[in-house]
Amino acid sequence: MILAIESSCDESALALFEPAAGLRREVISSQAEAHIRFGGVVPELASRMHLSALPLLLEDYRDELSAVSTIAVTRGPGLLPCLSMGVSLARALALATGKLLVGVNHLRGHVHSPFIGLHAQSPASFLAARAALLPHLGIIISGGNTLLVRLDTDLKITVIARTVDDAAGEAFDKGAKLLGLPYPGGALIEQHAARGDIRKYVFPRGIPEKADLRMSFSGLKTALRYQLEKMSDAELATDLSDLCAGYQHAIIEQLVSKAAAALDRGEYKSVGLSGGVANNQTLRQRLTNVALQRDLPMLIAEPKHCGDNAGMIAFAAWADRDLPTGTAAAPAPSLTVEET
Repeated sequence: MILAIESSCDESALALFEPAAGLRREVISSQAEAHIRFGGVVPELASRMHLSALPLLLEDYRDELSAVSTIAVTRGPGLLPCLSMGVSLARALALATGKLLVGVNHLRGHVHSPFIGLHAQSPASFLAARAALLPHLGIIISGGNTLLVRLDTDLKITVIARTVDDAAGEAFDKGAKLLGLPYPGGALIEQHAARGDIRKYVFPRGIPEKADLRMSFSGLKTALRYQLEKMSDAELATDLSDLCAGYQHAIIEQLVSKAAAALDRGEYKSVGLSGGVANNQTLRQRLTNVALQRDLPMLIAEPKHCGDNAGMIAFAAWADRDLPTGTAAAPAPSLTVEET
Protein backbone atom coordinates (compact mmCIF):
# COMPACT_ATOMS: atom_id res chain seq x y z
CA MET A 1 0.00 0.00 0.00
CA ILE A 2 0.98 3.62 -0.51
CA LEU A 3 0.49 6.34 2.10
CA ALA A 4 0.46 9.81 0.54
CA ILE A 5 0.90 13.25 2.09
CA GLU A 6 -0.17 16.51 0.43
CA SER A 7 0.58 20.01 1.79
CA SER A 8 1.36 22.16 -1.25
CA CYS A 9 -0.97 25.03 -0.30
CA ASP A 10 -3.80 25.31 2.23
CA GLU A 11 -5.03 21.71 2.39
CA SER A 12 -3.49 19.17 4.76
CA ALA A 13 -4.29 15.75 3.32
CA LEU A 14 -3.42 12.08 3.68
CA ALA A 15 -4.58 9.09 1.64
CA LEU A 16 -4.03 5.35 1.57
CA PHE A 17 -3.97 3.58 -1.81
CA GLU A 18 -3.90 -0.15 -2.48
CA PRO A 19 -3.24 -1.01 -6.15
CA ALA A 20 -5.47 -4.08 -6.08
CA ALA A 21 -8.39 -2.25 -4.46
CA GLY A 22 -8.01 1.50 -5.00
CA LEU A 23 -8.16 4.39 -2.56
CA ARG A 24 -9.03 2.97 0.84
CA ARG A 25 -9.25 6.18 2.84
CA GLU A 26 -8.70 9.90 2.33
CA VAL A 27 -8.73 12.72 4.88
CA ILE A 28 -8.41 16.47 4.29
CA SER A 29 -8.14 19.36 6.71
CA SER A 30 -9.02 22.61 4.94
CA GLN A 31 -7.70 26.01 5.98
CA ALA A 32 -10.08 28.06 3.81
CA GLU A 33 -11.88 29.66 6.75
CA ALA A 34 -8.61 30.83 8.30
CA HIS A 35 -7.50 32.65 5.14
CA ILE A 36 -10.81 34.35 4.24
CA ARG A 37 -10.04 37.53 6.19
CA PHE A 38 -6.76 37.94 4.32
CA GLY A 39 -8.35 37.54 0.87
CA GLY A 40 -5.91 34.75 -0.04
CA VAL A 41 -3.53 32.15 1.34
CA VAL A 42 -0.86 33.42 3.75
CA PRO A 43 2.08 30.98 3.43
CA GLU A 44 3.40 31.41 6.98
CA LEU A 45 -0.03 30.86 8.52
CA ALA A 46 -0.69 27.92 6.21
CA SER A 47 2.58 26.21 7.15
CA ARG A 48 1.84 26.56 10.88
CA MET A 49 -1.58 25.04 10.36
CA HIS A 50 -0.03 22.13 8.42
CA LEU A 51 2.34 21.59 11.34
CA SER A 52 -0.65 21.19 13.65
CA ALA A 53 -2.96 19.26 11.33
CA LEU A 54 -0.71 16.66 9.70
CA PRO A 55 0.25 14.73 12.87
CA LEU A 56 -3.42 14.61 13.89
CA LEU A 57 -4.44 13.25 10.49
CA LEU A 58 -1.68 10.68 10.68
CA GLU A 59 -3.22 9.25 13.85
CA ASP A 60 -6.05 7.84 11.70
CA TYR A 61 -3.52 5.71 9.81
CA ARG A 62 -1.41 4.51 12.72
CA ASP A 63 -2.81 0.96 12.66
CA GLU A 64 -2.14 0.59 8.94
CA LEU A 65 1.43 1.87 8.79
CA SER A 66 2.84 -1.63 9.11
CA ALA A 67 1.14 -2.61 5.82
CA VAL A 68 2.45 0.44 3.96
CA SER A 69 5.38 -0.20 1.62
CA THR A 70 5.75 3.30 0.14
CA ILE A 71 5.35 6.83 1.46
CA ALA A 72 4.56 9.36 -1.26
CA VAL A 73 4.70 13.11 -0.71
CA THR A 74 4.09 16.20 -2.82
CA ARG A 75 7.50 17.69 -3.57
CA GLY A 76 6.28 20.68 -5.60
CA PRO A 77 5.26 22.92 -7.15
CA GLY A 78 3.57 24.79 -4.32
CA LEU A 79 4.24 27.17 -1.44
CA LEU A 80 7.67 26.30 -0.05
CA PRO A 81 6.80 26.73 3.67
CA CYS A 82 3.79 24.45 3.15
CA LEU A 83 5.60 21.84 1.08
CA SER A 84 8.32 21.62 3.73
CA MET A 85 5.80 20.50 6.34
CA GLY A 86 4.64 17.53 4.29
CA VAL A 87 8.13 16.58 3.15
CA SER A 88 9.43 16.75 6.73
CA LEU A 89 6.70 14.41 7.94
CA ALA A 90 7.29 12.01 5.06
CA ARG A 91 11.03 11.92 5.65
CA ALA A 92 10.53 11.33 9.36
CA LEU A 93 8.17 8.43 8.65
CA ALA A 94 10.56 6.94 6.12
CA LEU A 95 13.46 7.24 8.53
CA ALA A 96 11.50 5.68 11.38
CA THR A 97 9.99 2.81 9.41
CA GLY A 98 12.47 2.10 6.62
CA LYS A 99 9.78 2.56 3.95
CA LEU A 100 10.48 3.72 0.41
CA LEU A 101 10.08 7.51 0.09
CA VAL A 102 8.74 8.85 -3.22
CA GLY A 103 8.53 12.52 -4.16
CA VAL A 104 5.61 13.21 -6.49
CA ASN A 105 5.21 16.30 -8.68
CA HIS A 106 1.90 17.94 -7.78
CA LEU A 107 1.00 18.57 -11.41
CA ARG A 108 1.63 14.94 -12.34
CA GLY A 109 -0.89 14.09 -9.67
CA HIS A 110 -3.44 16.30 -11.42
CA VAL A 111 -2.61 14.71 -14.79
CA HIS A 112 -3.33 11.23 -13.48
CA SER A 113 -6.33 12.13 -11.27
CA PRO A 114 -8.98 11.73 -14.03
CA PHE A 115 -7.94 8.06 -14.26
CA ILE A 116 -8.71 7.33 -10.59
CA GLY A 117 -12.34 6.58 -11.39
CA LEU A 118 -11.33 4.25 -14.20
CA HIS A 119 -9.10 2.31 -11.80
CA ALA A 120 -11.89 2.14 -9.21
CA GLN A 121 -14.22 0.48 -11.74
CA SER A 122 -11.84 -2.43 -12.31
CA PRO A 123 -8.39 -2.36 -10.69
CA ALA A 124 -7.38 -5.64 -12.33
CA SER A 125 -7.95 -4.36 -15.87
CA PHE A 126 -6.88 -0.76 -15.30
CA LEU A 127 -3.55 -0.87 -17.12
CA ALA A 128 -5.11 -2.28 -20.28
CA ALA A 129 -8.00 0.19 -20.10
CA ARG A 130 -5.63 3.12 -19.66
CA ALA A 131 -3.40 1.96 -22.52
CA ALA A 132 -6.41 2.17 -24.85
CA LEU A 133 -6.85 5.84 -23.86
CA LEU A 134 -3.30 6.98 -24.62
CA PRO A 135 -2.12 9.38 -25.95
CA HIS A 136 -4.23 11.56 -23.67
CA LEU A 137 -4.76 15.32 -23.60
CA GLY A 138 -4.73 16.54 -20.02
CA ILE A 139 -6.27 19.90 -19.17
CA ILE A 140 -5.11 21.11 -15.75
CA ILE A 141 -6.82 24.25 -14.49
CA SER A 142 -6.21 25.41 -10.94
CA GLY A 143 -5.48 28.48 -8.85
CA GLY A 144 -1.78 28.26 -9.51
CA ASN A 145 -1.48 26.50 -12.86
CA THR A 146 -3.22 26.37 -16.21
CA LEU A 147 -1.73 24.09 -18.84
CA LEU A 148 -2.40 21.53 -21.55
CA VAL A 149 -0.29 18.38 -21.47
CA ARG A 150 0.14 15.23 -23.52
CA LEU A 151 0.35 11.91 -21.69
CA ASP A 152 1.95 9.44 -24.10
CA THR A 153 1.85 5.67 -24.23
CA ASP A 154 5.16 5.50 -22.35
CA LEU A 155 3.64 7.74 -19.63
CA LYS A 156 5.89 10.61 -20.62
CA ILE A 157 4.20 13.96 -19.97
CA THR A 158 4.86 16.85 -22.34
CA VAL A 159 3.57 20.37 -21.71
CA ILE A 160 1.88 21.59 -24.89
CA ALA A 161 0.77 25.00 -23.69
CA ARG A 162 0.37 27.03 -20.53
CA THR A 163 -0.66 30.46 -19.39
CA VAL A 164 1.98 33.13 -19.88
CA ASP A 165 0.88 35.03 -16.76
CA ASP A 166 -1.96 34.32 -14.32
CA ALA A 167 -3.64 30.96 -13.93
CA ALA A 168 -7.35 30.70 -14.69
CA GLY A 169 -8.14 29.99 -11.04
CA GLU A 170 -6.19 33.07 -10.02
CA ALA A 171 -8.18 35.11 -12.54
CA PHE A 172 -11.40 33.83 -10.97
CA ASP A 173 -10.30 34.64 -7.42
CA LYS A 174 -8.83 38.06 -8.22
CA GLY A 175 -11.82 38.94 -10.34
CA ALA A 176 -14.07 38.00 -7.43
CA LYS A 177 -12.06 40.26 -5.14
CA LEU A 178 -12.51 43.18 -7.55
CA LEU A 179 -16.25 42.46 -7.54
CA GLY A 180 -16.33 42.53 -3.74
CA LEU A 181 -16.86 38.80 -3.32
CA PRO A 182 -15.04 36.98 -0.48
CA TYR A 183 -12.18 34.52 -0.94
CA PRO A 184 -12.23 31.93 -2.42
CA GLY A 185 -14.36 33.63 -5.03
CA GLY A 186 -14.31 31.36 -8.07
CA ALA A 187 -17.34 29.36 -6.95
CA LEU A 188 -19.23 32.57 -6.11
CA ILE A 189 -18.60 33.96 -9.60
CA GLU A 190 -20.04 30.73 -11.00
CA GLN A 191 -23.14 31.04 -8.81
CA HIS A 192 -23.80 34.63 -9.88
CA ALA A 193 -22.96 33.87 -13.52
CA ALA A 194 -25.73 31.28 -13.64
CA ARG A 195 -28.23 34.12 -13.28
CA GLY A 196 -26.48 36.56 -15.62
CA ASP A 197 -26.38 37.48 -19.31
CA ILE A 198 -23.03 36.74 -20.98
CA ARG A 199 -23.79 39.28 -23.72
CA LYS A 200 -24.21 42.40 -21.55
CA TYR A 201 -20.52 42.75 -20.64
CA VAL A 202 -18.01 41.43 -23.15
CA PHE A 203 -14.45 41.00 -21.91
CA PRO A 204 -11.35 40.43 -24.06
CA ARG A 205 -9.79 37.02 -24.72
CA GLY A 206 -6.06 36.76 -24.12
CA ILE A 207 -4.06 35.51 -27.14
CA PRO A 208 -7.15 34.80 -29.30
CA GLU A 209 -5.20 33.37 -32.25
CA LYS A 210 -5.99 29.66 -32.69
CA ALA A 211 -2.49 28.97 -34.02
CA ASP A 212 -1.04 30.03 -30.66
CA LEU A 213 -1.99 27.63 -27.87
CA ARG A 214 -0.65 29.86 -25.10
CA MET A 215 -3.13 31.43 -22.69
CA SER A 216 -3.25 34.74 -20.85
CA PHE A 217 -5.59 36.02 -18.13
CA SER A 218 -3.91 39.11 -16.64
CA GLY A 219 -5.45 41.47 -19.22
CA LEU A 220 -8.88 40.13 -18.37
CA LYS A 221 -8.58 41.29 -14.76
CA THR A 222 -7.43 44.69 -15.97
CA ALA A 223 -10.45 44.96 -18.26
CA LEU A 224 -12.75 44.12 -15.34
CA ARG A 225 -11.08 46.77 -13.19
CA TYR A 226 -11.56 49.42 -15.87
CA GLN A 227 -15.22 48.44 -16.25
CA LEU A 228 -15.83 48.66 -12.50
CA GLU A 229 -14.21 52.11 -12.32
CA LYS A 230 -16.95 53.38 -14.61
CA MET A 231 -19.76 51.99 -12.44
CA SER A 232 -21.38 53.17 -9.25
CA ASP A 233 -21.94 50.87 -6.29
CA ALA A 234 -25.62 50.73 -7.17
CA GLU A 235 -24.87 49.71 -10.76
CA LEU A 236 -22.48 47.03 -9.55
CA ALA A 237 -25.10 45.61 -7.22
CA THR A 238 -27.68 45.56 -10.01
CA ASP A 239 -25.42 44.11 -12.68
CA LEU A 240 -23.28 41.78 -10.54
CA SER A 241 -24.66 38.61 -12.12
CA ASP A 242 -24.18 39.98 -15.65
CA LEU A 243 -20.60 41.01 -14.85
CA CYS A 244 -19.85 37.57 -13.44
CA ALA A 245 -21.43 35.90 -16.47
CA GLY A 246 -19.37 37.92 -18.95
CA TYR A 247 -16.17 37.52 -16.94
CA GLN A 248 -16.58 33.75 -16.50
CA HIS A 249 -17.49 33.38 -20.18
CA ALA A 250 -14.24 35.09 -21.23
CA ILE A 251 -12.18 32.69 -19.10
CA ILE A 252 -14.01 29.57 -20.23
CA GLU A 253 -14.06 30.55 -23.91
CA GLN A 254 -10.28 30.85 -23.90
CA LEU A 255 -9.80 27.50 -22.17
CA VAL A 256 -12.23 25.71 -24.47
CA SER A 257 -10.84 27.22 -27.68
CA LYS A 258 -7.26 26.33 -26.75
CA ALA A 259 -8.20 22.77 -25.80
CA ALA A 260 -10.12 22.34 -29.08
CA ALA A 261 -7.17 23.69 -31.07
CA ALA A 262 -4.78 21.32 -29.30
CA LEU A 263 -7.00 18.33 -30.11
CA ASP A 264 -7.19 19.35 -33.76
CA ARG A 265 -3.41 19.63 -33.99
CA GLY A 266 -2.54 16.25 -32.47
CA GLU A 267 -3.59 12.62 -32.29
CA TYR A 268 -5.35 11.77 -29.03
CA LYS A 269 -7.51 8.93 -27.79
CA SER A 270 -8.99 10.66 -24.73
CA VAL A 271 -9.30 13.99 -22.90
CA GLY A 272 -8.96 14.65 -19.18
CA LEU A 273 -9.88 17.59 -16.95
CA SER A 274 -8.54 18.22 -13.45
CA GLY A 275 -7.52 20.96 -11.04
CA GLY A 276 -9.63 23.05 -8.69
CA VAL A 277 -11.34 25.02 -11.48
CA ALA A 278 -12.49 21.70 -13.00
CA ASN A 279 -15.38 21.81 -10.53
CA ASN A 280 -16.93 24.63 -12.56
CA GLN A 281 -20.00 23.01 -14.12
CA THR A 282 -20.08 25.22 -17.20
CA LEU A 283 -16.45 24.45 -17.95
CA ARG A 284 -17.00 20.71 -17.47
CA GLN A 285 -19.92 20.70 -19.89
CA ARG A 286 -18.21 22.84 -22.52
CA LEU A 287 -15.06 20.71 -22.55
CA THR A 288 -17.11 17.50 -22.55
CA ASN A 289 -18.87 18.77 -25.68
CA VAL A 290 -15.49 19.46 -27.31
CA ALA A 291 -14.42 15.87 -26.66
CA LEU A 292 -17.71 14.33 -27.77
CA GLN A 293 -17.66 16.33 -31.02
CA ARG A 294 -14.40 14.50 -31.80
CA ASP A 295 -15.68 11.09 -30.61
CA LEU A 296 -13.22 11.07 -27.73
CA PRO A 297 -13.98 9.84 -24.20
CA MET A 298 -13.89 12.59 -21.57
CA LEU A 299 -12.40 11.78 -18.18
CA ILE A 300 -13.06 14.32 -15.43
CA ALA A 301 -11.58 14.02 -11.97
CA GLU A 302 -14.12 13.55 -9.21
CA PRO A 303 -14.85 16.79 -7.30
CA LYS A 304 -12.88 15.57 -4.28
CA HIS A 305 -9.87 14.94 -6.52
CA CYS A 306 -10.00 18.25 -8.42
CA GLY A 307 -8.55 20.41 -5.67
CA ASP A 308 -5.40 19.66 -3.69
CA ASN A 309 -5.70 16.14 -2.29
CA ALA A 310 -3.52 13.24 -1.26
CA GLY A 311 -5.52 10.68 -3.22
CA MET A 312 -4.09 11.84 -6.54
CA ILE A 313 -0.58 11.87 -5.07
CA ALA A 314 -0.90 8.26 -3.90
CA PHE A 315 -2.42 7.21 -7.22
CA ALA A 316 0.27 8.97 -9.28
CA ALA A 317 3.02 7.38 -7.18
CA TRP A 318 1.74 4.02 -8.41
CA ALA A 319 0.19 4.75 -11.82
CA ASP A 320 3.13 6.80 -13.07
CA ARG A 321 5.39 3.78 -12.65
CA ASP A 322 3.17 1.43 -14.67
CA LEU A 323 3.45 -1.28 -12.01
CA PRO A 324 1.25 -4.37 -12.37
CA THR A 325 -1.89 -4.23 -10.24
CA GLY A 326 -1.20 -5.57 -6.77
CA THR A 327 2.54 -4.90 -7.01
CA ALA A 328 4.19 -2.48 -4.62
CA ALA A 329 7.45 -0.67 -5.15
CA ALA A 330 10.41 -2.60 -3.82
CA PRO A 331 11.85 -1.43 -0.47
CA ALA A 332 14.77 0.96 -0.65
CA PRO A 333 17.01 2.83 1.80
CA SER A 334 14.77 4.93 4.00
CA LEU A 335 15.76 8.36 2.72
CA THR A 336 16.13 7.53 -0.96
CA VAL A 337 13.79 9.83 -2.88
CA GLU A 338 12.57 8.71 -6.28
CA GLU A 339 11.03 11.56 -8.23
CA THR A 340 7.78 10.98 -10.11
